[in-house]
Order: sequence, then C-alpha cells, then structure tokens
Amino acid sequence: MTCRVCGAELKDGTLFCGNCGSSVTATRVRPPEMADSRPSDTSIVPPLAKPPAGRSKPAVAGRFPGDVELDEDGLPPTEAIDIVSLDSAPPAPPAARVRIYRLSFSTGESVEVRGSGLVGRRPITQPGEHVDQLVAISDPARSVSKTHLEFGLEGEDLWICDRYSGNGTVARMLGGIARQCEAGRRYRVERGTRVDIGDQWFDVS
Repeated sequence: MTCRVCGAELKDGTLFCGNCGSSVTATRVRPPEMADSRPSDTSIVPPLAKPPAGRSKPAVAGRFPGDVELDEDGLPPTEAIDIVSLDSAPPAPPAARVRIYRLSFSTGESVEVRGSGLVGRRPITQPGEHVDQLVAISDPARSVSKTHLEFGLEGEDLWICDRYSGNGTVARMLGGIARQCEAGRRYRVERGTRVDIGDQWFDVS
C-alpha cells in the first residue's frame, strides 16, 4: 500500500502517512456544492514568514543525575529510590484522559475536543453536514475565515482540515517544521503542534 499524496510505502492498517502526515483512509473533501450564503469578507494577509534557520531543538530530559551510580543490573541503588506506599500513592488518572485533546487559541479561547468540529469567526455547517462543536473565535481584522477549518478524531489521532479558507492553514510541528495544509485534505496533528489560521493560531495539547 502506498500514500496517495507522496507515494511512500505504507504498512497495512496504517491510518496516517509517516512521511507527509496525510490521512490514508480519508478521502479528499470536495468544495461544498452549496456555497455559504454569507458574502466572504476575509481580509487576506501576507504569507507567513518561514521559521529562522538553525532553530535549536527542544532539550531532552529523563536521564539519571551524574552522581547516581547504577549497579551491575543497570539500576540505581536501593537507598536512592523513594518507596511509596500504595495506600498513600495518588490515584492514577483515568486512562481515557490521555486521549483528550485541548485547543488553546491566541484569542484566549480554550476548547476541549469532544468529536468533530468547525473553527472560524462564525462557523456554520453545510446542508446535511453534522459536527459536534462549533468554535467561534474573535478576530476583528478578519484574517480568519468564517468557517476556516475542520477538526476531528480518528481513533486516538487528532486531525485538521482547511475548509478552503482565504488565508490558509499552516501546522507547525515540534522543532519548528511548518507544513502548509492543502485545502480539503486531512492532516494528523500531535500534541505540541501550533496551527496558524490567518493572523491567529492555536496550540494542541
């Protein structure tokens, strides 16, 4: 099986291409047959500047301190380990909480993803379309389209899809890698990704 976008070889059962991030199972979203009856008044902004070259990568944590010597099995000595009683240990968070995503917008809004949704200044669905959430954000400069992008969950993955917006959508992955999203195509986004929509943006956590 190969990716329909970049042609990379994929394993059976793969949901997203590891090379370009495109959805393997999703089909291209066609432009709505019935256009939004409201006139478009999105203010077009200049293209986003590319991230500066040589941007440093995030630090990697999780190593043992230099003053802790490991034994022959590669483990720290017993006296260096804090033993916590099961009775006093805090309860583990529910497993389902790990799969919850939150979108934190530059305008101050914060939304917990509960399924599919639309983001924009005044998002509306097309005839026959159903989504779980409509996320309206404030943007007096009108750089964000009325219905700018769509988001949803596929298994445990969060995806976004530009809805033919006036200024487009850019996903900036961890490490500063920016990807211009093709309108009508789904892209997987991981926690820590910043998504630019016009002059505004939101972080995925």
